[in-house]
Amino acid sequence: MANNLVLTLYKHINSPEARLYLSRQLFEEAVHVQFYLTLLDTYLPDPDDRAAAFAAVENIPAIREKAEFCFRWMDSVEKIERLETKEDRRRFLLNLICFAACIEGLFFYGAFAYVYWFRSRGLLHGLATGTNWVFRDESMHMEFAFSVVDTVREEEPELFDDELQRQVTDMLKEAVEAELQFARDLCGEGLPGMNTASMQEYLQCVADQRLRRLGFAPVFGSENPFSFMELQNVQELTNFFERRASAYQVAVEGSVAFDDDF
Repeated sequence: MANNLVLTLYKHINSPEARLYLSRQLFEEAVHVQFYLTLLDTYLPDPDDRAAAFAAVENIPAIREKAEFCFRWMDSVEKIERLETKEDRRRFLLNLICFAACIEGLFFYGAFAYVYWFRSRGLLHGLATGTNWVFRDESMHMEFAFSVVDTVREEEPELFDDELQRQVTDMLKEAVEAELQFARDLCGEGLPGMNTASMQEYLQCVADQRLRRLGFAPVFGSENPFSFMELQNVQELTNFFERRASAYQVAVEGSVAFDDDF
């Protein structure tokens, strides 16, 4: 993700305001990595177990399939220095849409569903609490990318033809199937309140949302089967009887007079 932000998006999105946001996004992605690395160290203290987790992209077919999907779309424009032709701009647009709609907007949302399923069962509250902030950031990253797509649509509407709609639709269908392969591995015969069928319905619902945001027709017509995902945009308030509160500012001591010189 960091490579795509720095080597592709920052290079070709030349608005100063947009580049300022991309710089912030890069920092936030680094914070996310550090957060999950800290959790990994906590959950898997044995170095061999951690090494196996890092090697999952090579050793677990479902994860490898998702990685290959990402690299296939993101690497397609890495060596283009300037978007001089219509075909170059179309390839960049597909890269951006894949990054926002499929990686941040679908693969990540699948991961969020697993995390919030644990929360709904009263498990892994630390993981869920940190993921609340990651969810907030990734939602903003996705919306920023879609705003860039909106700008491209205004400047070059001819790029948004039937062929682009077909490519984006096929891309999201492929992303749903890739994430579903991972869901089959994770859910097995089914978990309480989550199974492969419900994950498929959820992923299809999310994919339709991305297509609608991009101005394309939805293709699945599925509904969100997970009631616990409705909590994802709700600000968490600490239960003081359960744990130490950390989301509130300590009162500032002293006094301020408004006629003082500053």
